[in-house]
Amino acid sequence: MSNSSSITQFLLLAFTDTRQLQLLHFWLFLGIYLAALLGNGLIITAVACDHRLHTPMYFFLLNLSVLDLGSISTTVPKSMANSLWDTRAIYYTGCAAQVFFFLFLITAEYSLLTVMAYDRYLAICKPLHYGTLLGSRACWKMAAAAWGSGFLSAVLHMANTFSIPLCQGNALDQFFCKIPQILKLSCSCSYLREVGLLVFSFCFAFGCFIFIVLSYVQIFRAMLRIPSELGRHKAFSTCLPHLAVVSLFLSTAIFTYLKPPSISPLSLDLVVAVVYSVVPPAVNPLIYSMRNQELKDALKKLIQSVVFQQQ
Repeated sequence: MSNSSSITQFLLLAFTDTRQLQLLHFWLFLGIYLAALLGNGLIITAVACDHRLHTPMYFFLLNLSVLDLGSISTTVPKSMANSLWDTRAIYYTGCAAQVFFFLFLITAEYSLLTVMAYDRYLAICKPLHYGTLLGSRACWKMAAAAWGSGFLSAVLHMANTFSIPLCQGNALDQFFCKIPQILKLSCSCSYLREVGLLVFSFCFAFGCFIFIVLSYVQIFRAMLRIPSELGRHKAFSTCLPHLAVVSLFLSTAIFTYLKPPSISPLSLDLVVAVVYSVVPPAVNPLIYSMRNQELKDALKKLIQSVVFQQQ
């Protein structure tokens, strides 16, 4: 029997044991990772450099892109390295760091998506007071609250999880370190403190979900009162990217954590984990730029300036 003090490394779940498929996994993840770096990097640079985008909506979008870059960088590079070098090992400290940063960034992102729903609510339901209610100081405070909630959640969960004695080996049934997988290795009844924290986190997440739903109920009611079809279309276009990102984030996370164990083979768990942890950071920039003319113009201007400087 092993315990947490004697464990120096964990064994992550491999996508495949076939060498050719391992290399395919490496190149696939590399492509997704580079797409995430490029897309989010362009949005961060465009928002930071274009003064026309110095508004609350784009300020929060910049924060979202930073969080996406951080979350995908927490899980994907290690998984790529394991496939490239045909190994499953991750050091105990590396696993702890992965748990901390992933939970920190994911919780902060969910909190930020809640703040962005409030931003859309004020922009559509209270446009005359938008500038007053969402000044630069208010934006910084709300962004700081989102980041702070992620940091606090990560500290509490990591401190509790890695203080629990582990007696069931060191093999994790996932391609990166996740708290539920680590709890499966714990000694009997020693994980109850962490379960309590998970319940608290679920209540927090459910509260954010209710806030987002209520915000969009008010938004859609306000849209119906807009007299012109063009005005309704413009209002809906500003909300659609946020709705798409929230839907993708919540649907995959809910399926991951609330699905019955009887219908969750390891292969399905692996695919779902990829969908909610790897895909959103790569596609979020595309979602936000497709229907946003201001952002597309800023990105076009940025790319043109880079190309002309090289020439």
